Amino acid sequence: MSSEPETRPAPAAPRRPVRALTRLAGVTVLAGALVVGASATALAAPGPSADAVRLSTAPQSAAVDTAARPPHTTHGPCAYTETPDEPAARPVPLPPDPRRTPSRGTVRVTLATNHGPIGLTLDRAAAPCTVQSFLHLVGKRFYDRTPCHRLTAYPTLSVLQCGDPSGTGEGGPGYRYRDELPTDLPPAPTDPTGERRVYARGVLAMANAGPDTNGSQFFLVYANSALRPNYTIFGEVDAPGLATLDRIAAGGVAPTAEDPAPVDGAPALPVTIRKATRWHHHH
Repeated sequence: MSSEPETRPAPAAPRRPVRALTRLAGVTVLAGALVVGASATALAAPGPSADAVRLSTAPQSAAVDTAARPPHTTHGPCAYTETPDEPAARPVPLPPDPRRTPSRGTVRVTLATNHGPIGLTLDRAAAPCTVQSFLHLVGKRFYDRTPCHRLTAYPTLSVLQCGDPSGTGEGGPGYRYRDELPTDLPPAPTDPTGERRVYARGVLAMANAGPDTNGSQFFLVYANSALRPNYTIFGEVDAPGLATLDRIAAGGVAPTAEDPAPVDGAPALPVTIRKATRWHHHH
């Protein structure tokens, strides 16, 4: 996800291990902080032409045994693939990958946070493999007791990024899978190049570290944002959830010694997903 506020370098987006917002990096200094890991945070692009902020997950720099077996990949259409060089932040098996991926209907999930509930409606038709993976992680309690490590408050990038149990921006589930990118988003009026699209308030999307590197990190859009259409959209946030996001965003970004008034970094009001719950029809 990249947004480019004017011609200034933009904030770095979350990237790598988790596909999240890698393409949003604009401000070199901030780039590493927002990415899924400073090492793989290609967030801050070198130069004003780079995307303003990337929503990405940075890859961990774990040592890998080159003699080890090839990464395992599931046999279904989603082809979830192990990432031995980016080990899971919390142990979890590969998702189920049936021959026919469920691709119809919606599923409700609630993120119970310390600031209130964030209700999500997942759209199987928009991103079947993404929804299948997200529900798998919810079912395995991967998201329970995890922080939302990044808040951005740029005029063209307003998101809360979550989904990394390590809270570093580098953690993921130990596997990756392909993109399911949106094709019908309107052009962002703030981008004269016409490359960025509107990721509207209420959008739920995956962060990433480049093409086909989705994992567990995701972002919630609390104000219309301008990003290249490189982030899979797989659902939306409900009204009570947006009210929760607004409270978190109103707290701003936590100041640091280097930047007393940052617009990209850890939320000043720490955010914890206490429990993620999937609601079935009988509820």
